[in-house]
Amino acid sequence: MNKKLILKITLALTLCMGFFSSCYAPNPLYGKWADNNGNTITFNPDLTYSATISVNGISKSYSGDYASIENVMVFTREDGSINTEWDIRGSIMYLTWTDSNGQSEHLSLYHIAK
Repeated sequence: MNKKLILKITLALTLCMGFFSSCYAPNPLYGKWADNNGNTITFNPDLTYSATISVNGISKSYSGDYASIENVMVFTREDGSINTEWDIRGSIMYLTWTDSNGQSEHLSLYHIAK
């Protein structure tokens, strides 16, 4: 009797775990994105990022938190925060990065690592 009960509980738990794990979809942002100009952004699962972005030939490193609401991403930085629209088409992310001087760079970044 105990063996049947243990078997039923094990089977039920296995089915529940399979159901919940199949519903999980990883965030498509996670990982490292880069282009051929040396621009990189790494999105971490804890909603932090690190980036090296070149605007008008001046490269600068950034880090902080990020949040994404539909097609708008908010990056917090040492010098404030920026909002930008973003889109992923295929394996390329498109977004516009604005530096602290208000200068912008349109980025097309490839997903190079998870």
